[in-house]
Amino acid sequence: MTDRTELEQEIAVEQRHLDRVYARLAELRQAAVRAESDGYRLARVGNFGALVERDAMVFHAAQRRHLLDAEHEGLVFGRLDLHNRQVLHVGRLGIRDEDARTLVVDWRAPAAAAFYRATPAQPLGVIRRRMISSSGERVTGVEDDLLDPAATPPEMTTVGDGALLASLSQATGRGMRDIVATIQREQDEAIRSPGNGVTVVSGGPGTGKTAVALHRAAYLLYTDRSRYAGGGILVVGPSAVFVEYIGSVLPSLGEETATLAALGGLFPGVRATRTDPPEVAAVKGSLRMRRVLERAARDAAPGTPDELRLLYQGELLRVDRRELTAIRDRALRRGARRNEVRRVGFDGVFAALWAQARKLGIPGLPKQRAFEDELADRTDFREFLKAWWPRLHPRHVLDWLAQPERLRRYAAGVLSADEVRLLGEAYRAGGALGLTVADVALLDELDALLGKPMKPARPRRDPFQLAGGVRELSTFADRQRAARQAARERPEDYREYTHVVVDESQDVSPMQWRMIGRRGRLASWTVVGDPAQTAWTGDPAELARARDQALGRRPRHHFTLTTNYRNPAEIFAVAAAEIRRVDPDLPLPIAVRSTGVDPVRLSVPPAELETTVLAAVTTLLAEVPGTVGVVTPVPRRAEVAGWLDGLDAPRLQVVTSLEAKGMEYDGVVLVAPGEIRAEPGSGVRTLYVALSRATQRLTTVDVSG
Repeated sequence: MTDRTELEQEIAVEQRHLDRVYARLAELRQAAVRAESDGYRLARVGNFGALVERDAMVFHAAQRRHLLDAEHEGLVFGRLDLHNRQVLHVGRLGIRDEDARTLVVDWRAPAAAAFYRATPAQPLGVIRRRMISSSGERVTGVEDDLLDPAATPPEMTTVGDGALLASLSQATGRGMRDIVATIQREQDEAIRSPGNGVTVVSGGPGTGKTAVALHRAAYLLYTDRSRYAGGGILVVGPSAVFVEYIGSVLPSLGEETATLAALGGLFPGVRATRTDPPEVAAVKGSLRMRRVLERAARDAAPGTPDELRLLYQGELLRVDRRELTAIRDRALRRGARRNEVRRVGFDGVFAALWAQARKLGIPGLPKQRAFEDELADRTDFREFLKAWWPRLHPRHVLDWLAQPERLRRYAAGVLSADEVRLLGEAYRAGGALGLTVADVALLDELDALLGKPMKPARPRRDPFQLAGGVRELSTFADRQRAARQAARERPEDYREYTHVVVDESQDVSPMQWRMIGRRGRLASWTVVGDPAQTAWTGDPAELARARDQALGRRPRHHFTLTTNYRNPAEIFAVAAAEIRRVDPDLPLPIAVRSTGVDPVRLSVPPAELETTVLAAVTTLLAEVPGTVGVVTPVPRRAEVAGWLDGLDAPRLQVVTSLEAKGMEYDGVVLVAPGEIRAEPGSGVRTLYVALSRATQRLTTVDVSG
């Protein structure tokens, strides 16, 4: 019997089981559709009770139908053959047949844990672990790991060269492929770590840090949905490109209540994608900027009137610059937020005018409250107050930093002369270009300093609380619906998340940690990253202090991932040689996969760069079935994208070396690696990241001469 025949037979075995699963899925879906229709028919009874029952039936049926539809693709991905001759199929959704026998075990259920934890050293009762690949409702392949050969029954067939390595050799598609079936024990321990406190996951390129972070979010939602879906899970990534890349992972696991955001999109109404040069980003990201912004938030706005002159019953009332400044300073006592104490400032002006009117002995002067009411009715006085103490948006104050005189005053004794120059040049040049990612954290800091006009709080209504304090009996589906409804109703600037996930945490600046921390005051955390990949060039001690302040005193659970599953050894050897330039003793992950294909290294004159890059990309598109990423130095992105405009290839993506953080592609063309290496501060580390994005093929095209 040939290997091909054995493989075909095993595929046929799994196909028969998959046919049963999808037949049962169709039955369950039809039952949900009928229940939905029956619920609508109940309305014909005409009484209130029937309408309530109809709503409940329709909702539950629609929820069930939605769940079954959402999990249709790739429903079954694994199988466990156990010592007791029991067979468990593992998938996205738990399904039983009409006799309540298990057809599929949900991947998050305790019974499925061995699929991820079992190893040849500790098989955990598993003889054979099988990964099942499928397209639609058709099984396309199986790969086996034989974990306990001594217990293998004679009739058991093992095919393939290992599920893990085979799955990682396949194309990933444009989005991040669901890699539930490739999670190994060290990853699974991090995923299932305690829900409280802070789970810190570190590891080099290709070790599955992002997979761990996203599957941990799904796992927490599964184990305690009422807590995590109700309060919400926030997943923060380094860039908009990265967030789009991971955007389908949680929905593919049946989880739709998590919020995904890039660092440039955490502040309401802002979506910044532009990045600063490293030396500018280091200034903007420093905690010292908080002192600069505090001074700006207390300063008079441009164009503020410096004197109030008002005729009242023939007498001139006057408040000069010195007194107006004193009134503002008294209102802005330590910790006061400017937009929230406008009324205090206005009261100070009223009091100054009242004291002056009394001192002048104006005949017929009314009582103070009536006097203030008279002034408040005057248009000229109201216009003065608005101009003197305007409502400020954080963007207004940030724009003041482009004014040299103001910036020098705010930064005096806080920033060096060179830092003031860098910051001023960046803001004056950035007026036409828009905000950068680093600016978003400054906007958030200013928002905290300025505050918002106070509004009466509206208590949130418990959807299951009836009159008289009696709590309505509710089902899991009811609570799930309420959690999802609450998620939809959350304000854009929601800050009460129950869990926060920070990916690529090594690149989060101190000011960005403050921004994220404001959204995670009540949360537990999952923080993943790799210090070797950091692009932060500022003070490491300051960074550690800001991070610890954001995470608080919660207990820490540390996990280290040591195996590089993404890169073939041939590719990772090139990346490893690069990072060894700056850190020869750095512990690096072990690449366990080999393709036998070495990276292609090209060096051409500047005049030939365009044609060479175009040819290299065309070659990879022809030879690699999956995604192809073109990674460029930051200044060259638009130029290189223009070279490739004529290629009609949806699986092609052009990104900068910074946007490549956290990404993976089946084939990578890296443009001008020498220019990336030469970038000040973190150039070598950035190049290390860019060189480790490919899962199959890597071509570098450098500029000679």
